[in-house]
Amino acid sequence: MTSLSPAPQAACEDVLLPLPEMGPTASGRRWVLREADPREALAIEQKAGVAPFVARALAARGVTGEAANAYLNPSLRESMPDPFVLRDMDRAAARLAEAVLSGETVGVFGDYDVDGTTAAAIFRRYFDAAGAPLTVYLPDRILEGYGPSIEAFRDLARAGARLVVTVDCGASAHAIIEQAAGEGLDVLVIDHHQMSGPPPAGAVAVVNPNRPDDVSGLANLSAAGVAFMAVAALNRALREAGWFKARPEPNLLALLDLAALGLVCDVMPITGLARVMVAQGLKVLGQGGNPGLKALAARAGVKGAPSAYHLGFLLGPRLNAAGRIGHARLALELLTGADPARLSALAERLHVMNAERQAIETAVLEDAIAQVERTGAHESSVIVAAGEGWHPGVIGVVAGRLKEKYDRPAIVIGLEGEMGKGSGRSIAGVDLGAAVTAAKAEGLLAAGGGHAMAAGLTVARAAVAPFTAFLNERLGEDVARARADRRLDIDGVVAVGAVSGELAAMIERAGPFGPGNPEPLVALTNVRSVRARTVGSGHVSCLLANDSGETARAVAFRAEEAGLAAILTAGGRVHVAGKIRRDDWRGADAAQFHIVDAARAG
Repeated sequence: MTSLSPAPQAACEDVLLPLPEMGPTASGRRWVLREADPREALAIEQKAGVAPFVARALAARGVTGEAANAYLNPSLRESMPDPFVLRDMDRAAARLAEAVLSGETVGVFGDYDVDGTTAAAIFRRYFDAAGAPLTVYLPDRILEGYGPSIEAFRDLARAGARLVVTVDCGASAHAIIEQAAGEGLDVLVIDHHQMSGPPPAGAVAVVNPNRPDDVSGLANLSAAGVAFMAVAALNRALREAGWFKARPEPNLLALLDLAALGLVCDVMPITGLARVMVAQGLKVLGQGGNPGLKALAARAGVKGAPSAYHLGFLLGPRLNAAGRIGHARLALELLTGADPARLSALAERLHVMNAERQAIETAVLEDAIAQVERTGAHESSVIVAAGEGWHPGVIGVVAGRLKEKYDRPAIVIGLEGEMGKGSGRSIAGVDLGAAVTAAKAEGLLAAGGGHAMAAGLTVARAAVAPFTAFLNERLGEDVARARADRRLDIDGVVAVGAVSGELAAMIERAGPFGPGNPEPLVALTNVRSVRARTVGSGHVSCLLANDSGETARAVAFRAEEAGLAAILTAGGRVHVAGKIRRDDWRGADAAQFHIVDAARAG
């Protein structure tokens, strides 16, 4: 029977101890105790009433004693700025309000990924609640590709739209928007991708926190986050115009689960307003407000209070499966529908499609790894792998797996005929989106763009080699700097007995976690891995025990692939680094240690 100490205070004496000297780690990274101001940590502990480990982790993330309670209890009311702080939001809200007040049908052109689909769903649900007509067009990933087209705009015009809102795209679609304007359409851009120059001149408004002249400080919002700000601005304009005198005002907070999904699945920094949106969105999701997400969560097996993990690894992939190997309109219907039977059927269909996507992904990943190893691409600064017929719906996920495996930016391109569609993922400190945008400006790409951690592109087969050379030349020094000190930042050393449901719950309050706000990492030193066994597809389950007889349940996912299995199953003493999480399957007081790295002790 596993003995779990319920009191996190058991870790107090260990928190400020230095890490022991150790040999090579499974990841090859050097463990470093994250710096934190001990005075602020003590102030946080006293004012917020959290365990010393949690207080130290918060101090290491720049939280002060004065701000600790507000940080641990994020409030949209206290954190959300005036939406009109975003450049062009005044023009956007005015044109949207004009459309609603005059009974115009508004058209929305979205993207097929989770961020684009949730942004479109925010507009659809808001307009439905406000009693205003709106129609949505989502492109086919394979047949149409990324970004707006004049044919899609014409389809929206035939549906009655005179105003078209692009979400999660449009910031670089100068020619298409100018052509649409010439045909009598007003185009309003809601985007978040990086811009290398002025906004499209033909647009009525371009709301993008990453446009060069925007000073809102909201660059870490995804399209869904910007869409939420846009409907908040529209809501104010309609209220001032008296639109809600004869009808109920929409509940904006009910849209935050959609905003949270977009933010997490687009891998945005979970800091500032984005963190508050995700935190509040998780509460909305937990209350089951969106019936489609409730059905999908049930089919995905979400248990207990939803977390950013559930958004990014359970719900997001199923929604993405629609746009990757089917059509994103299925995901949009689930996010905006109301009929329980239909939503249950859609959730099942997305679940099955995700399984199909996983099988395709596995095959492409195996081919990509074989190519990278054969060509030696893993020794270059940026990995570019290209294959005939690689499904464009999985190349982004495969790029992410290559990035994780080789610890460098990776781009995967699916070739068909003389052209290829690619998707890339980057490592911290290397701005891949800016490099792809620069490559397009150099004429190496037919299309391309993105943000720091991810990018998409279209490239001619003949241009793959010069594009690869361009990336390695441009990003070589950045990648070298980012990888020079391969370190794993540890937030503190605790005793095995501190691994408890109580401490896990305290750690959760510092979330939601993601880029910019990493989940605190704990080190357990000089412990024994006992009853270690391989489970599932290369995972390892074990108990971690100390000399006092205290034990904690632990698991290491993908242990064989990560080099952890050999260390954990060999017997003897080990140092382990990982995350303390509640074990909902075993009860509220139970916890499990999720191992991310290990080293042999002594």
